Amino acid sequence: MKKVFAIIALMGVFTFGMTQSVSAQDEAADSAATEQVDSAAVEEIDEPVAEEAATEAEPVETGMYKTIKTKFIEGDAGFMSIVAIALVLGLAFCIERIIYLALSKINAVKFINEIEAAVQAGDIEKAKSIARDTRGPIASIYYQGLLRLNDGAEAVEKSVVAYGAVQASKLESGCSWITLFIGMAPSLGFLGTVIGMVQAFDDIQAAGDISPTVVAGGMKVALLTTIFGIVVALILQVFYNYILAEIEGLTAKMEDSTISLLDIVAKYCNKK
Repeated sequence: MKKVFAIIALMGVFTFGMTQSVSAQDEAADSAATEQVDSAAVEEIDEPVAEEAATEAEPVETGMYKTIKTKFIEGDAGFMSIVAIALVLGLAFCIERIIYLALSKINAVKFINEIEAAVQAGDIEKAKSIARDTRGPIASIYYQGLLRLNDGAEAVEKSVVAYGAVQASKLESGCSWITLFIGMAPSLGFLGTVIGMVQAFDDIQAAGDISPTVVAGGMKVALLTTIFGIVVALILQVFYNYILAEIEGLTAKMEDSTISLLDIVAKYCNKK
């Protein structure tokens, strides 16, 4: 409880000090402006070249990129790099899953119609060739079922169900790593918060005084690491939810296609 009160007191002192600092800066700016006006009234304005050079001075680089880079460095670049690595690795797994799922999609209706036409015509080898040459889990399930077509509908069903579970697990491969980095990023941010607070108390102990200048460094590290950790987790969470939605859609199509395959097999067996 004492530590909590101490932290609240530090934040209050820090806020008050920042307010006083801003006021002092405003007063200094007003004083400097007054002196500049007085000196300008006395001096002769006969240096157009100097004025032109001042006008054509390069603008200071601004923008979101510069702000993020500055805050990244201020938040202890060494520790923030760990959070950045978590973001890069998490995005790598997300991109890999997105590409894999995109390549797993096919025109299921067209594929099923081609397989059904080949089976009804009695050309099982053609149906196998179509399934073998088509990418994606649906085609793989159909190929495994067609391999056991002559063993009966029951054998085909068992094969399709077993291989469907294998394909479903392949769709979810790597998702556990994404969840790891989603949980790790804010944890690293909170760890940076604790480190920043410890640094602030160490600085206070070394200085023997509680002042905004002493506390500012540690407080900045504490807040910036938390912000970056939460931002990384939010980015990865968005990608993860998109991946889950794609997996659910593919799984539903696999189930519908499996039912269609069993119907095709039943018709073929009855025709025989």
